[in-house]
Amino acid sequence: MIRVLIADDDALVRSGIRTILSSAEDIEVIAEAGNGREAVQAALTHQVDVALLDIRMPEMDGLAAATEIARQAPGVRIAMLTTFGEEENITRALADGASGFLLKDSAVTELIHAVRVVASGEAYLSPAVTRRVITRFQQHDAQREHQARSKVDTLSDRERDVLRLLAGGLSNAEIGAELHMTEGSIKTYVSRILTKLDCSNRVQATLTALAAGL
Repeated sequence: MIRVLIADDDALVRSGIRTILSSAEDIEVIAEAGNGREAVQAALTHQVDVALLDIRMPEMDGLAAATEIARQAPGVRIAMLTTFGEEENITRALADGASGFLLKDSAVTELIHAVRVVASGEAYLSPAVTRRVITRFQQHDAQREHQARSKVDTLSDRERDVLRLLAGGLSNAEIGAELHMTEGSIKTYVSRILTKLDCSNRVQATLTALAAGL
């Protein structure tokens, strides 16, 4: 069972999300929060697998809450759920440890799928968000490109192959099939890549790959 925390300052929105997620047999909403501080506390006091955080909340916004949850409860997977898709929010959330980013107008099936993907340790960005991130990172930034290339240069040829496929959105199983390797071997490679790139999750590794031109 995937245990979910919903944080949004609008009670009607929380109720709607709870109804959607509760329709899935493998998802249970175990906590709700009306602001960022409550979200952090709930993540620390409940056995949460995935925290769905709105960005605009009183007292502490979702971005700050994501940072605190990632720091104090690193086992909790974080997904941002918001009506605000500005690029700076996306990149800051992902850099601070979020594994997913969804817009509130996402389809019901997409929300359920995203929670499952994030809970499994994979990354999920809605198609609209993906386009924004790629566009932002394709814009030339010499310093960012140099830093990313320096990190990627530390990888072996096989690790680069894995990173390219990871950045393409493939799961561990799909990468393994592509490279004719076991899923367990791919998990080992991904862990090694994250360490070498100094990334805390697959999304950050993807952003590094994009910045480096992979």
